[in-house]
Amino acid sequence: MNKKTANEQEVKKFSDMASEWWDPNGKFSPLHKFNPVRQEYLIDRISSHFSLNLDKNFSFSNLTLLDIGCGGGLLCEPFARLGAQVTGIDASKNNIEVAKVHAQKTNLQIQYLNKLPEEIKNKKFDVILCMEVIEHVDNVNFFIESCSKLLNKNGIIFFATINRNPKSYLFAIVGAEYVLRWLPIGTHDWKKFVKPQEMINYVSTQQLIHQETKGVTFNPILNKWSLSNDPSVNYMTCFTKS
Repeated sequence: MNKKTANEQEVKKFSDMASEWWDPNGKFSPLHKFNPVRQEYLIDRISSHFSLNLDKNFSFSNLTLLDIGCGGGLLCEPFARLGAQVTGIDASKNNIEVAKVHAQKTNLQIQYLNKLPEEIKNKKFDVILCMEVIEHVDNVNFFIESCSKLLNKNGIIFFATINRNPKSYLFAIVGAEYVLRWLPIGTHDWKKFVKPQEMINYVSTQQLIHQETKGVTFNPILNKWSLSNDPSVNYMTCFTKS
């Protein structure tokens, strides 16, 4: 039996919501609020790693980028605008169709594929994004292995997810799903959250070098997300391949 990273229940869950990806007031509204801070972080880290000049138009034009679990393309599009050759893959066909339609509307050249990372063959990328997807997959080790195999030498790969501790249960499950109703109830399974050190241990087995881990925290007064040194709930981490 072939191993697969996709969890069919998770795929169906997001397929059923696919039409709302680009609605800032819909079911993905928390992601729209979260997107600017992760986008800014990614652009900063990638440009620093490859010594790119962000003042130059299409400064990412020499980079190939893969967004794994791309959803409706919320991260694919800004990187395509920066000139990167972007490929977005997702286990949900509905998500891919929504992403394709939106890219056409915005005249962006993005390759969208209804595939899992282990199904991508004979191709490697300079940048790989695995943002808010690892907590929805089956077999975390195999997922990380499959993603890491697609990274070019001197490439950079990012994982963003939610820590697993009492605080993350209170904030990401009870608060976000049951109290504030930011997310549909059942969006996340706390048992599938990954601690930062677990992430580092998993990824390091793929001969990748941990660069940093940054927390992302929400300020309810400002209604805004920002980078922090507190990874106790949401965090982003990056690794490079020498």
